[in-house]
Amino acid sequence: MTDPVSRTILLLDIERFSDRDDVEQAYLRRMLYAITDRALESAGIDETRRLRADRGDSVMELIDANAPVTALLRALLVQVPAQLRDVNRMASSSAQIRLRGVVATGYVAVDEHDGWVGTDLNNACRLLDAQLLRAALRERPHDFALIVSDALYTGVVRHDHHGIPADQFHPVGVDTKNGPMRAWLHGPLPSGHKAAPADQDHRDTGAGEAPGGLGDRPAPQAPPAQEATAATEAPRVPAQGTSPESRPAPGPVLNFNGAVNIGGSVVTGDQHGVSGGQVTGDVNLGGHTGGDGS
Repeated sequence: MTDPVSRTILLLDIERFSDRDDVEQAYLRRMLYAITDRALESAGIDETRRLRADRGDSVMELIDANAPVTALLRALLVQVPAQLRDVNRMASSSAQIRLRGVVATGYVAVDEHDGWVGTDLNNACRLLDAQLLRAALRERPHDFALIVSDALYTGVVRHDHHGIPADQFHPVGVDTKNGPMRAWLHGPLPSGHKAAPADQDHRDTGAGEAPGGLGDRPAPQAPPAQEATAATEAPRVPAQGTSPESRPAPGPVLNFNGAVNIGGSVVTGDQHGVSGGQVTGDVNLGGHTGGDGS
């Protein structure tokens, strides 16, 4: 068996296939293959990038994980319904073809008999056989119903890429023999089915994250009213000492770094009234005396 590799999984199944006779079934299979090939080619996915398995009334495609999933989804949402409409316009009532489709992602291995093995593939097959998807197709006026896996919705669909309207996909719970599975149905829900609860997240609101951050630290909180009031008060000048020698002299204190020209004179070097880079006492500024303001 090969090592499991990441793949995009596409499944398409013909509705009411076993109700037709052999001639009609052969015709429906030809139409299924032709529709699948045209859809994949329009998405830019040629035969070198996919493996196909035949299930009689359905087709399974394992697509290279590097192939564009957005292009595939656009083809399924636009090209496949258009092709079905064109085919059915020219077909008899007994040869009408309607399809259920699944797109999923996951890891799949190929064994020595060219069989496909993988839990993700099994889950995709269970979505294809789900009663919810069958009921959705029965109630559709058109001929195609699509469901995607939860992982594919989270990784691709929810980002609302061009031609893939995220608001047209609805979360659903699918019952399987291994328990309920979460998936996303395109289009309206069938009668008697309710949407599954949507997961709550903050991806679009930024809640819990600091502006411009990476989500690994909380957003800053507004200070309480008492702290905000204190923050707006004028700052107090800290005490510079307790002894008379360490306290500043009364009047203004000007700090200078280097020579300063005041009123035409230069204060520099060892000048009177200059101590430690501070000019204290009365200072003459161009004929006016700073000190007591006179």
